[in-house]
Amino acid sequence: MIPADDLVDLIRAYNPRTNEALIRAAYDYGRDMHEGQFRRSGEPYFTHPIEVAMILAEQHLDDATIITALLHDTIEDTQASYDEVAGKFGNEVAVLVDGVTKLTNLQLSSTETKQAENFRKLFMAMSKDLRVILVKLADRLHNMRTIRAMKAEKQVQKARETMDIYAPLAGRMGMQWMRDELEDLAFKVLNPEGRASIMRRFITLQKETGDVIERITADMKKELYNNDINAVVVGRAKKPYSIWRKMQMKEQGFSRLSDIYGFRVITDNENDCYRVLGAIHQRWRAVPGRFKDYISQPKSNGYRSIHTTVSGRDGRRVEVQIRTHQMHDVAESGVAAHWSYKDGVRGENPFAVDPVKWISGLTEQFDAEEDHEDFLEAVKLEMYSDQVFCFTPKGEVVKLPRGATPIDFAYAIHTRIGHACVGAKIDHQRVPLWTRIKNGQSVEIITAEGQTPQATWLDIATTGKARTAIRRALREMDRERFVRLGAELARAAFEHVGKKSTDKVLEIAAKNLRFKEKDEVLARLGSAELTAAEVVQAVYPDLAPEQSDEVSGERAVIGLSPDQSFHRAPCCQPLPGERIVGITFRGKGVVVHAIDCDSLGDYEDQPQRWLDLHWHAGQHKPIYTVQIWVTIGNDAGVLGRICTLIGEHGANISDLEFVDRKPDFYRLLVSVDLSDAKHLHKLMMALEAESDVAEIERYRNPEKARASSEG
Repeated sequence: MIPADDLVDLIRAYNPRTNEALIRAAYDYGRDMHEGQFRRSGEPYFTHPIEVAMILAEQHLDDATIITALLHDTIEDTQASYDEVAGKFGNEVAVLVDGVTKLTNLQLSSTETKQAENFRKLFMAMSKDLRVILVKLADRLHNMRTIRAMKAEKQVQKARETMDIYAPLAGRMGMQWMRDELEDLAFKVLNPEGRASIMRRFITLQKETGDVIERITADMKKELYNNDINAVVVGRAKKPYSIWRKMQMKEQGFSRLSDIYGFRVITDNENDCYRVLGAIHQRWRAVPGRFKDYISQPKSNGYRSIHTTVSGRDGRRVEVQIRTHQMHDVAESGVAAHWSYKDGVRGENPFAVDPVKWISGLTEQFDAEEDHEDFLEAVKLEMYSDQVFCFTPKGEVVKLPRGATPIDFAYAIHTRIGHACVGAKIDHQRVPLWTRIKNGQSVEIITAEGQTPQATWLDIATTGKARTAIRRALREMDRERFVRLGAELARAAFEHVGKKSTDKVLEIAAKNLRFKEKDEVLARLGSAELTAAEVVQAVYPDLAPEQSDEVSGERAVIGLSPDQSFHRAPCCQPLPGERIVGITFRGKGVVVHAIDCDSLGDYEDQPQRWLDLHWHAGQHKPIYTVQIWVTIGNDAGVLGRICTLIGEHGANISDLEFVDRKPDFYRLLVSVDLSDAKHLHKLMMALEAESDVAEIERYRNPEKARASSEG
């Protein structure tokens, strides 16, 4: 167990004014409270709080944060109370300890709805005092360092939670060193073979090439000396998980991966940063598209640095980060730099971001989100994103996540601009709305009076703010239409089981489904958020269809590897029973196309991405959506009869769009959920035989595939 003297000495080294007596008192109190408790490794439990305090002390944090680390498990796991902690160590510490305790009880890896609510609580805790999450991150880091003492299934759960939540959060806060270590520790649990393979290849590479880092460092120092620049040069090999992720993204083997080494050049002032950049680019060839200037355009967490990639010795690519000493301190600590001490003085770094402004900017757009799943999606989109910097026509800077589109840009300017968007220009050239914006580009939004958000924008937008605004607008615009369509679907569904869809029946359905009113049920039914079967079962559970031995959607396709997921191509919407082929995508799994799909021509020159697939034999569930064109006569009751006919053939209408309205006919695009190709054939034959149906045709659109692949 680390003695109190070692902890105090570490703190005193950066903060001579530390309250040594209070630190020792917290140490003694925590040790006494945890007396008789042991970790799974067999060590006294109090070794854990001390290690957490040491991690935070290494980040030069204030006394309150260190004391919180020593006591962070006392209220939860011992007889200590909030009032007792407040009485001994002050209200500030008690509030922090209580906040960490509440975070510990949040199950961030639970089900989606529960997870969304817990994410909301996480951000609320962060907004009150960001030091709560700093302690929690240090707590998770030490637990990951000692994870081998846990049971195997617990290790996997904690590692996955770390990879999905805590590591990205640390990165978002600017604590990149912590993100790297958390990811690597989780990687060691989740894919030990993959990590071991990377390590073996590193050792082999070092034997073949010698110490590349030392040689390139010496080259850089010599070049800076020749240019009379005083700077520190530090080289390192990238972490195994970082290399593994790069291999997956680029679909390259280790031997073909070039930029696996990184170098930092730390200068005395900002002017020297640009002098270093010039010297390096004069000596080595810069790699196009790999330059970022975060000094002129800092990240929201205060990060400043110049990034460039050059072809170094032996043509090997190396990444170089150039920054001042003050910038480096913020780069190492991120938002935590606000509380850090140096020579007994707190927060003197001019680049340290105000945590209150940072967290308010991060949470502002989530506060108004009503839907839990939408909130969770928005949080994850923002946490996992990097940034690009673009400009308005007037030269104002707009920060967006990497991969953002003009739709995101429009909503970032103002919701009203987003709603009215009809087109965009990037660098004065008209571009499609799904175009990805790059660093430094100028974006102009073209608006039109009377324009309203389109449902397809949800597939284009990447920011939580834009998607939230679009969803809210679509809900308001479509509610009346969805209620009417839902009423028709409900009538057909209840008639199918010999019942009537009366107001009273729908009110009972709303109550049992926990909605405020029947119109909410109808709106969700019309928008395909509820199925007709769910509404019927909410009122008449005994009429629920019997379960059969059906093929599940997850194992419907044969020919995939265990780690591959699939989804059906939106252009051809293949069904079980049809011949299919798979096209692999980085980060998107496998997209399944019908063998006769026109979109496959786009991949003729990429045979390595094709997979030979076929559908699983057996009875499939009616979960596969297909769109069909239907032209019907414009007479009373025709639409109702068509909906009834579709329901009678065991198909569910998941969407219905009036594409063309004429005095004598309607042209509809109907989305129906089917089980296989035979199911579709029977349904189309039945509809074609209906006297009020003038024309019926299966809908296919190759442009949807291109939009999907670009998204």
